[in-house]
Amino acid sequence: MTIHDVWYGKSISAKLVRALLVPASWLYSFGWRMYLLVYRLGVKKAAKPHKRILCVGNCTAGGTGKTPTVIFIAQQIAAIGHTVVIGCSGYGSPHAADATLAPDGPLDPTEWGDEPAEIRSALPDVPIIVGRARVTAASLVHQHFPDSVLLMDDGFQHLPLAKDSTIVLDSGSANRFTFPAGPYREPLSVGRKRASLVIGPSEAFSLEYSPLEFRDSNGTSIHISGPSGVLTAIGRPDLFRRSLEESGVEIGEFIAKGDHDPLDLDFGNLDPSVPWIVTEKDWVKLRKRSDVGTRRFVIAHRSVVISPLDEFRKWLTIDLA
Repeated sequence: MTIHDVWYGKSISAKLVRALLVPASWLYSFGWRMYLLVYRLGVKKAAKPHKRILCVGNCTAGGTGKTPTVIFIAQQIAAIGHTVVIGCSGYGSPHAADATLAPDGPLDPTEWGDEPAEIRSALPDVPIIVGRARVTAASLVHQHFPDSVLLMDDGFQHLPLAKDSTIVLDSGSANRFTFPAGPYREPLSVGRKRASLVIGPSEAFSLEYSPLEFRDSNGTSIHISGPSGVLTAIGRPDLFRRSLEESGVEIGEFIAKGDHDPLDLDFGNLDPSVPWIVTEKDWVKLRKRSDVGTRRFVIAHRSVVISPLDEFRKWLTIDLA
């Protein structure tokens, strides 16, 4: 049983484990409130080394569409005339512990992380700072791009860095418990009060996903017919599977690794007679393998739009003024 089975599973065993973890969630929530209080009382002070910092985060662990939303918001920031720099944690990469300005050009996910590599593929001209040392990252942005907007991919719970504004994505999970009984990093009521803007179901702003588009390794749009395998390493593979099924994909074997898994598995175990569908986050890890041509990979592309778009652009324009 995986942690996602515990959080979202409907089986008796999942519900039992979830119930047993509830007291630990209460302790976690109490600890988080005390951590917040330390900053609210001024015992610790958040640093502010850069002028304009906009953070896109969530209150849950993964699966809210944060990275495609960051890509969309970066495009909107540029459209209204601002230079944007994106800050990523680079989870699992050698640069994750500190903060480093990534070089120009395509990024190797083994060195820089899968999400920075995915963002660079979508936004080739946007500077990216990689690392969990968010204060250092903001200092680097101020040093190299002093007139820019620092757009943070995650980091809402990183209190040592002060942000000018925060956008929180709320997936509307039925399980509202914090870790470990539920997916929430902090109590939802607390997170909502801290956020400048909440995007999600029943909110003034929501995420609208485009229909899935399937592309070959050259980026050409293609049609999928017949059985397909699925290989993925994302936060919510169950949601990806649901999207594929809703798009009419006939799913055969479904291989789901843990989020950020390097996907260094043996391709010899993948059925060569069917196409293998992956996400863009998966593809940046697979595309440089010397044996990638031994299997037919299909990339599932889906973009997001914050709706209503005109109102969001107005909010963003005022927020960054």
